[in-house]
Amino acid sequence: MSKRKKRMGPRALLALAVAALAIVAAGCSRSDSSGSANTEIKGLGATLEEIQANARTEGEVNLVNWAGYVEKDWTDAFVAKTGCKVNSKVGVSSDEMVTLMKTGNYDGVSASGDATLRLIAAKDVAPVNLDLIPNYTNVFDGLKNQSHNTVNGASYGVAHGRGANLLIWNKDDVTPAPTTWDVVWNADSPAAGKISVYDSPIYIADAALHLKTTQPDLGIDNIYELDEDQFNAAVALLKQQKTIVGEYWGDAAKQIQSFTSSDSTAGTTWQYQVNQLQGAKDPVPVEGILPDEGSTGWSDTWMIASTSAHPNCMYLWMDYIISPLANAKATEYFGEAPVSPQACALTADKEHCVKFHAEDEEYFSKVYYWTTPVTACGDDRGDVCKDYSEWTTAWTEIRG
Repeated sequence: MSKRKKRMGPRALLALAVAALAIVAAGCSRSDSSGSANTEIKGLGATLEEIQANARTEGEVNLVNWAGYVEKDWTDAFVAKTGCKVNSKVGVSSDEMVTLMKTGNYDGVSASGDATLRLIAAKDVAPVNLDLIPNYTNVFDGLKNQSHNTVNGASYGVAHGRGANLLIWNKDDVTPAPTTWDVVWNADSPAAGKISVYDSPIYIADAALHLKTTQPDLGIDNIYELDEDQFNAAVALLKQQKTIVGEYWGDAAKQIQSFTSSDSTAGTTWQYQVNQLQGAKDPVPVEGILPDEGSTGWSDTWMIASTSAHPNCMYLWMDYIISPLANAKATEYFGEAPVSPQACALTADKEHCVKFHAEDEEYFSKVYYWTTPVTACGDDRGDVCKDYSEWTTAWTEIRG
């Protein structure tokens, strides 16, 4: 019989989540006497006009970001408009971004959902005043007030874009066309030995999603809130899957090459890789879908450091990167859905927002955005769920 769990309200859940993370982070995080998140940033103007004036004095902003998020094609206009030079440090993983933000050397970060709550709990980032970010009013409602970047009603940043982790397969090698994730999990998969999956502890959630569908007696509700039995089942599934995996990929270029060379014929991917493979000079016959049971996905958040040395430039950056033209350029370049209808109207490819389902909230209702696992389960089980550190340990064991 399936386990039945009483769910807590979102405010209670988020408070517990941050409290649990704070315990883990206490040894190396900043704190204040009240124990609450910093709500003010030293040197930040009180109005947009003050911020703009102060930014001219600051003259620069230091960012930690994913590759492709900060490019000359759209940063030049920001520099000319604000007087803030953009210094970019590419982070290769969420773990590295968290580490870099702890140094205090950066003003902001484009954090994925498997990093945001860690940054919030450690007080390495601060809440933002959305009234000082004018372009936020145009952002799709589906990208506002998400549990991975909003705690107790306080927003900790603005969304850069969003996307789903898709099922990809080579149509010449995998038949019939799959409609579920079974092809990457079943031992007798037609793609056995040539399966390509994402190399990150957060991929444990993908195993949990498969178990949620195929083993309902485990009682999995939220795929990022796994108690010991549920977690152990997910780890066991991933160890079983390893026998049919051909590669674990960490960057898009690597996966594109593996499908081009036929070293991979099925796996988990982003829409970007599907588009690149289909649109290559010698197209690879791949297809990518959001399977019937849904998928994990991401919505990255631009967050401001709680000790930012250039807070005014950072506020202007957060507003600029979600402005229509800048956001259209950035999300189209990377391969993800823009954050507003105004941005969709300005993409070079007029079908971009259709391809990436930017305005399709029904589509994204089946996407489970990456969220940092914490010990607080968010229901009547209490603090018995596995946190991100345990996910990391398990992933290291799975990978060998």
